[in-house]
Amino acid sequence: MRHRSYVIRAAEAPLFELPGIEFTGLATASRGTDQLCTWKITVAAGLESPGAHTLDRDEVFMVTSGEVRLHPDAETLLAGDAAVVPAGTPIQLSNPGSTPASAYVAVPAGFTAAGEDGSPIPSPPWAR
Repeated sequence: MRHRSYVIRAAEAPLFELPGIEFTGLATASRGTDQLCTWKITVAAGLESPGAHTLDRDEVFMVTSGEVRLHPDAETLLAGDAAVVPAGTPIQLSNPGSTPASAYVAVPAGFTAAGEDGSPIPSPPWAR
């Protein structure tokens, strides 16, 4: 049983990049928790992800700045908005705005992901 908090300093959090998206790794199994994964995303203005993916667990997005859309048919989320994406629901991230957007993401640890065609996607490094 743990009896101390595990602090992840912003200046020490690992950064990962995909085209147009920066991921800041926060709480994960390697950083203090075996039950939850959290990270921050920064999404470039005008970004449209090329394809959708799904997770086998619910995922929560909490927008802190800019505009984020989680699927082409989804509502645009603004700063202060949160969205719960149920397990199995396609996610295709975009930023329809003219400035970068940021959000915090939380998902139960141990999740698995699949591409549009159902092929497995390896666990991303920001979630390990």
